[in-house]
Amino acid sequence: MIAFGGALLAYVTVQYTTMYREQKRLAEEWQQQQNQPATADVAPASDGLTRLVVPKIHLDVVVVEGTSRHQLLIGPGHIENTVAAGGPGNDVITGHRDTFFRHIFELDKGDVIELQRNGATYQYEVTGKKVVDPSDISVIQPTTDARLTLITCYPTYYIGPAPERLVVSSRLLNTVPAPTLKRTSADGTP
Repeated sequence: MIAFGGALLAYVTVQYTTMYREQKRLAEEWQQQQNQPATADVAPASDGLTRLVVPKIHLDVVVVEGTSRHQLLIGPGHIENTVAAGGPGNDVITGHRDTFFRHIFELDKGDVIELQRNGATYQYEVTGKKVVDPSDISVIQPTTDARLTLITCYPTYYIGPAPERLVVSSRLLNTVPAPTLKRTSADGTP
């Protein structure tokens, strides 16, 4: 029993250490992308990283693209084939209930969620939350307006594979665009 407990503790320690290191690396990469000046000639990188900030629950994390086991170990995962931050449609991000999305059940209608991508900040307002069956794919379906959907397993403190999913829905409130540099000619005139 002691050996099993020690092995389990070692496994969890390795998992959390990997998660911490990868998030730190992604945060540094995200910051480098933000420090690159935007110009009229260069479109934002399509593979830019997205930062998810939820002030109410003190969540500030870089989102990865995809939802494989390895990707969700590193950070919340953007579900492929859903829109990117701020676009018209349903941007869906999922995360583990025992790591990054541990406290999303605390979000209430009216709370603010921010996505930061390519220098722009997209502010969303929580419109509701619900618990659904894992096979309910209606929550990831495209929408005509700009929405953000966060999904995690439920109940949050369940031990083992959770039987349901918690879905937090939000709508785009406003966008703070990325600053652009004015182009100047060789003689210094705009």
